[in-house]
Amino acid sequence: MTTPSLKESIYGYNRKNAPHKLAPRAALIDMDGTLYNSMPNHAKAWHRTISELGIGCTLEEFFLYEGRTGTDTINLIWNRAFGKDADPEEAARIYDKKAAYFAQMGIPGTITGAQSAVAALIDRNITTVLVTGSGQPSTLQRLDTDFPNAFPAHRRITSASVTHGKPHPEPFQKAMQLANVKPWHCIAIDNAPLGVESAAKAGAFTIGIVTGPIQASDLYNAGADIVFTSMQELTEKLTELLDHQL
Repeated sequence: MTTPSLKESIYGYNRKNAPHKLAPRAALIDMDGTLYNSMPNHAKAWHRTISELGIGCTLEEFFLYEGRTGTDTINLIWNRAFGKDADPEEAARIYDKKAAYFAQMGIPGTITGAQSAVAALIDRNITTVLVTGSGQPSTLQRLDTDFPNAFPAHRRITSASVTHGKPHPEPFQKAMQLANVKPWHCIAIDNAPLGVESAAKAGAFTIGIVTGPIQASDLYNAGADIVFTSMQELTEKLTELLDHQL
């Protein structure tokens, strides 16, 4: 597929959202796979947990579920295996076991370039809001250390904040409410198709980031306005993105 330039992507976004034009004031940012290199461990923890229940699954499929809440992921698998949702109490126990396995693997490192990208956004007075489908305490508790002043508790949307997780637009819509902005005031940054779909449905200018096995074409197909190959590339393009004149 032919990939658009950033200028072409902004022009397309503005045309789609006329009469409103992109005027970034807030960055709505995913956590796992975007800020932290945590998806390999999440996938391993999910695969171990579900396999121990005697339910067939593959390691690779959990990368595609990234962005869903834990309950949504469990119910997806339960419906495939048993044709119904899991009992809520059972789902909670399963998620607790998955979370424990994940925590045993240790804290994952940050994605290369994520800290500089977030710092650059803050330097430009862009309000940063976390938008994650996770409720994993071991990662959430590291945010203040790894990303100082970027994601205070009152600017976090997690699995506990929403009724409908990604790909539903609710997570990004609630993030917009926290930042007190309209969709055209937002850039959304996510590395997973479900997150990209959620952000695009909410009306943000949606940036896909390739940080793992998911391809750029999958992010474009999910609704990304532009896809960057890394968080470093995002940092390099920030001036053009924030100072565009179209």
